[in-house]
Order: sequence, then structure tokens, then C-alpha cells
Amino acid sequence: MSITTPDWVKDAVFYQIFPDRFAKSERVSKQGLKLEPWDSPPTVYGFKGGDLLGIVEHLDYLQDLGVNALYLNPITASASNHRYHTYDYFKVDPLLGGDAAFRELLDAAHARGMRVVPDGVFNHASRGIWQFHHVLENGDGSPYVDWFHFNSDHLNGKKHWGAYPTLEEQDQLKNGVASYEALGYRAWWNFPALPKLNTNTPAVREFIFDAAVHWIKFGADGWRLDVPAEIDDDSFWQEFRRRVKAENPDAYIVGEIWHESKRWLQGDQFDAVMNYLVTGALMGWLIGDRLPDYIFRIGDYHKYLRAIKAEEFADRIDYLLGLYDPAINYAQFNLLDSHDTPRFVTTSGGDLSALKLGWLFLFTYVGAPCIYYGDEIGMAGGPDPACRGSFSWNMKEWDVGVIGYAKSLISLRLSQPALRRGDYKRLYAKGNIYAFSRSTDEETVIVAINAGANTAIADLPAPPQLADGPLTTLFGEAQAQVTAGQVRGLKLAPRSGVVLGKQST
Repeated sequence: MSITTPDWVKDAVFYQIFPDRFAKSERVSKQGLKLEPWDSPPTVYGFKGGDLLGIVEHLDYLQDLGVNALYLNPITASASNHRYHTYDYFKVDPLLGGDAAFRELLDAAHARGMRVVPDGVFNHASRGIWQFHHVLENGDGSPYVDWFHFNSDHLNGKKHWGAYPTLEEQDQLKNGVASYEALGYRAWWNFPALPKLNTNTPAVREFIFDAAVHWIKFGADGWRLDVPAEIDDDSFWQEFRRRVKAENPDAYIVGEIWHESKRWLQGDQFDAVMNYLVTGALMGWLIGDRLPDYIFRIGDYHKYLRAIKAEEFADRIDYLLGLYDPAINYAQFNLLDSHDTPRFVTTSGGDLSALKLGWLFLFTYVGAPCIYYGDEIGMAGGPDPACRGSFSWNMKEWDVGVIGYAKSLISLRLSQPALRRGDYKRLYAKGNIYAFSRSTDEETVIVAINAGANTAIADLPAPPQLADGPLTTLFGEAQAQVTAGQVRGLKLAPRSGVVLGKQST
């Protein structure tokens, strides 16, 4: 089967927004609402009041940055600041401005050539969703009894529902008793607020497919799927893809899967996954033995994250590129951090060079790069909720060097077709230096990164497309030329990189 993915993703530069924390508009009424001060530290339960019209009012900022695609954390009605507790799949949360605000955001973004991809939470819902509440009220007599996974003793009144658990029930959950026994229903990771949907029930499947198609019809440009591997059913995701693509063949479907994902990337389910395997390789190479203990408790990092040198980093990249069809690789969602991880600069212990070199790789690598909101102004933040702080719109608080670096890299990527659509070839990997090329029929770009603390000099094999002669420095400060098939004497400052270009022969 020929694998196809949305062509526009090759040219996408994503920006992830946590809507409650990016920007708030006076056009969305906050009257009578208890909100945390915008500049106070983020908390697990508190709301800051960010909304979708706040994003609309800062599209100039995003366009100036160079962003042309937005990934939004969930926006449908929910009883949590992160909105992964969905209680109405067909309405935008009123705190975000409701459907009208999303309509305005889509229209304004599309008018600027920007795509908008919201987050879809289809594995679990909220204990506030109507169908779940109906069962709690009516037990086994509810028509919705098959929409979730319920314990028959609780359904028949033999045991008390634990949707809002007692201290005893909370202790049971902490001691490893499954939510099915302690609460009376299966909950995602035993969180009482997140009952797991029963996607074996035809009515539930249709409900989810209808919700997915509803927002594609509304104008969304795809879906980022929350924990999709926990719906362990290929036929479900195959039908999901069929429905979504029937409405919009260019819709982008990207799954949050932290490990190897060949099962879902055969062309019949997802277009891509969040490429945390590349993130982990970059952390191992650029941060190495300075990685903090907490990072190993996040996602699947404990399975593969460790300090590595350039050779192993290059081997990992080669391996990952070999896992999937090229069409998948060019659609992969590449990131350094997200709402689920500490910010990369915090993981590095405040080392801005790690952040910059990580970006240098992502913006010259195969697939779509993404910036997590605020990274570009130097925002820091440890594990959740610290990584979900409010964006400061006081420019005096911005790190102008970091945002300038980000703008330059985005501009570079958008100006060089080879960085978006060219083939990828490893050129050199030794010690702290890694170099690769991106080539089209018209041009070749060479990227070299020195992750070491000392100046390094290397001779690189030149791609065969390049004739002898000087190379143009597209990014960075090093200069070089091709001589007899080699890029000779390339000198790289500590913790730096360079991008060199030349027309192909």
C-alpha cells in the first residue's frame, strides 16, 4: 500500500499552545470568575484565564516568529485547566470563548496561511460527561451502561460509587487496587476524574467519530491524539482515519506515542507520532550525564534515555529513519519538550546552548519541528505543573538572544527547500561532532554540530552532488569549501553549529 501524508506538513513549523496560559483577551468576559494572577506560579487546579481570542490577538507575534501551524492542547468543554477531562465533545469551552472564538481563530489563522490542529481526547472522558453521570444516577438501568467499563456490584447498588473517592478509596488506589474495584469503573491510570470510554461499544465509536468529523468540518486541520495506543484496536483507528480523511484528505493525524510506532504508521492509521524518540536522543547527546533524575520518571524515557556521544546519536537517528516509510518520516512531529515534560532548558540545568543546538538539529532535520510556547523567549519550568506557566507579554522579560536564534532558524528552514523536502544523509559522527546533509536536485545543505566544550576541527566527506569550491555559510560563523570530495578543516566553536549550502551540480 502506498503511504500518503499531508504534503503541507513538510513545510510546517508548529507552535504548541496551552490555551489557558498563552494569552487572554478582554473580549472573553472573565467577570465573576476566580482566576489566579497571570504571573503567579502555575498550579495543578488553578485557571489563569487564557483563551482563544487571546491567540487571535497575538497572531502577528506568531507570524513574525515564522510559525505557520498551531497545535492546541484540548479546547472542548472540560473541568480542568488542561482540558483533558472532556465533558462535552461538541462544544468549545466557554472559558476559552466558546465556538465563536474558535471560529474566529480558524478564520484568522487560515487567512494568514496557518494551520490549526487541536488535541483530541478519545480514550477517556470526564466524570462530568452526561453519559457517565447518567449511569451514576441510574445504575444498571441507564441506557449508557455500556459506554464505560463498570463493575456490576456498583451498578446494582451493592457498592458505593467512588467517582469522588473517600479517603479509604484513595488509599486503595495508592496501594495498587484497580479503579474498577475501588471506584466501580475503569479510570485512566486510576484517576477518578477520567473514566475510560468503552470503544468496543458501537454507539461509543460512532460518538467519537462524529466528534472528530464535526471539528474537521468546522475547519480544524487535523488531530493530535492523546494516548491513542490505549485504544488497543487497529480497526478503531483505521475507521477514525477513514472518516476524518473523507472529510478533509489533507487533515493531519498525529498520535502521542512515546515509543516505536510501526503498528500505527503503516499508512492506514496515523500520519505521524510525537517524535519523543528523537527528543530522547537529543537529550542524551546535548545534556548527557547532567540529566536530572526527574526526567527518567516521565513518559518512556527510562527505557532508553542515557548519555551518548555523537556516534551513538547518529546511529539512533539512522535507526529511527529506517523504521518508517519516507512519507511518514517527512510528516513526523519533532519536538524538544511539551506540556507533558519539563522544558528543555530546565532539563539541561539552564544551559541555553543545549536548547539552541537542539533547535538547530530539529529545524534542519526531516519532519515538522515544533516550539513549545514560551521556549523562544527563554521560559523555564520543571515537571508538571511548572512546565505550564503563563507566557509573559512583557518584552523586557524576554531573552532576546534566544528569540533571535529561534527566528533565524525558522527563517532558514523556510528559505531552504532542501531542509524541508531534501533527502537526509549522515556524513560524519565522531566524539562530539555530528554532520549530515539535506539535498534536492537543485541544492545541498550541510549541517555540522559540535556538542563539546572545546573547539573542534573536522574533515567531512562532501556529498557527491557538490563540486569543488567554497560553501555559502547559511547559519553560524564557520567557513568551509569542498576540495577533492572533502569539506576540509571545518572549525567549530564549542557548543555551536553551522549550516553550509551550495547549488548541486
